[in-house]
Amino acid sequence: MSFFSKAGIGVGGWQLSPPRIRFPFVNELRRYSWDKFRHDLIAGATLTLVSIPQAIGFALILGLPAMPVILAVVVGGFFSALFFSSYHHVFGPTTSVFLITAATLAANASLMSRLGLSPLQLAAYLALMIGVMQFIAGMFNFGEVTKFISRSVVVGYTTAIGVLLMASQLGNGMGFAIQPGEPFRDTLRQVGEALGGGSFSWWAIGIAVLTLVIFEGIKFLRPTWPEPLIGLGSLAIAARVFAYFHPALPFDLVKITASLPQFSPLPPLGKQLDILHETAGSAIAIAIIGMLEATAITKSLAARSGQHLDPNQELMGMGAGNLAVGLFGLPPASSSFTRSAVNLQSGAVTQLSSMLSSGAVLLIILFLTPVFNYIPVPALAAHLIRVGYKLINRSQIRVSTRSTRSDAVVFFATLGAALFLKLDVAIYAGIGVALALFLQKTSTPTLVEYTFNESGQLAELRDRSQRPNPQISIIHVEGELFFGAADLFQNQIRRQAEDENIRVFILRMKNARHLDASTVMALESLHDYLRKTGRRLLISGSSPDVTRVLRNSGLLKQIGEENIFPAEINPTIATKRALVRARELLPQKADVRLFYGRPLDSDTGVLKDIGDYDI
Repeated sequence: MSFFSKAGIGVGGWQLSPPRIRFPFVNELRRYSWDKFRHDLIAGATLTLVSIPQAIGFALILGLPAMPVILAVVVGGFFSALFFSSYHHVFGPTTSVFLITAATLAANASLMSRLGLSPLQLAAYLALMIGVMQFIAGMFNFGEVTKFISRSVVVGYTTAIGVLLMASQLGNGMGFAIQPGEPFRDTLRQVGEALGGGSFSWWAIGIAVLTLVIFEGIKFLRPTWPEPLIGLGSLAIAARVFAYFHPALPFDLVKITASLPQFSPLPPLGKQLDILHETAGSAIAIAIIGMLEATAITKSLAARSGQHLDPNQELMGMGAGNLAVGLFGLPPASSSFTRSAVNLQSGAVTQLSSMLSSGAVLLIILFLTPVFNYIPVPALAAHLIRVGYKLINRSQIRVSTRSTRSDAVVFFATLGAALFLKLDVAIYAGIGVALALFLQKTSTPTLVEYTFNESGQLAELRDRSQRPNPQISIIHVEGELFFGAADLFQNQIRRQAEDENIRVFILRMKNARHLDASTVMALESLHDYLRKTGRRLLISGSSPDVTRVLRNSGLLKQIGEENIFPAEINPTIATKRALVRARELLPQKADVRLFYGRPLDSDTGVLKDIGDYDI
């Protein structure tokens, strides 16, 4: 689906078409079979085994009860699958979204107190805002903007998310509490104080280390088994047995209440505007990050499955998922790479696998909730530390830091901003630095004086004293001439114009691109300066686009159409014609030699001997 459709009328052959909302899953049902259902059922069951431990761990990141996060898996996973074109794409809680959400909740404690909101309610409002933005982005094809975001920004941000996730769980893994959303430096300070003051628990550290050993052992011996479920399940059973003999446990357990969260009615419009004003930046950052995650995940899935995807449908699905969780009073979510990969590896063939997994999770939390109440918090913290470590992709970091200096600057700028500033600010900072460096690269046009050599070809004039006619200068302009290059372009041209012996300047703009208003004004200023000093400006080799800008802006009329020489098939003809015009403008005959191309003789196939001409 595209916001623009090809047509024979409209600007440039394109016209607006109204956005359409499609449900790809409905088309799948028309050719569904029992064999497909069997594959989806197996994939959905496997997906369920991974989803619940992940959801409980993400609740620990957010500092909220586990039940709303588990329900976000159920609600978001079901409604998003109705819109997804991908068979394997799974929506649910993710590390990056929950870290930003936790930081947003911590930063808006006073807002929640003033408006009488709970953290869960504010998280639900965030989900609603994010859902609206993502759904509209999918409807109107705005998701394409993600391709303009540097991969170095994404790698730097993902690396920071991994580091922050590990740091945020060090307290739980050592037996003391760190508030969700704490700045990175404060987290490190608290960990250092705990280590120095001995206010940590050896029980917690032992359980965390044991958890990592169990996980790595399962991965080594049975790589296809879900190590989070098996590892946390076995530790929960061990904790239950230990609690039977020692009711006063020396470590904390996960607590999952069986009651479902209640969503309060929306506050009055004035309060909603306050929420929007205070949290819009975070909501936009989460929406952008979600779109980046969805793009990366679905491209990876499509490369492995061979399925053709509609990226805008994936964004609409994410928007629908966040709208649904927000309306149910649940926290926001995004595309889950781990669960999507598990869905693909488990043999899912349609979007029904995600829906079946949502149903299975719902049944488990309704009837088996007490089983999860004995998972030790240090074990869950170790699981999240392991997840954070996996987010740090050393191969991608090496590429980003060694490819170019600009990529390295973008990577470290994004990483540093994410670690020491707000997470939503970091994504903007990374994008801003990347764009600034890109503009710096593209805003440096080259201006080189050219002349015709003895063979009649344009070549760089290395020694200005050898200029064939000291009164005529040919300046070859190459590069981008948009607003970022206007000042540099004008300064370079003015330096050339300081030589008062030159009476006619020929700007050869064959390779000049993207002329805009700023550069037109620079050319106008140059034209006025030369005219006041009795000199002239000619333009040769201008492309149709450059000529169009000159005409629309009125500069062509000021310079005179007789002084503009559009590009021709032969790349030097326009400049040669400009030289003829330059001779006409000089008060005395110019000693200029023009070398015209030698056409082929139609009879012999040999170059005709035209010779050269003095004008």
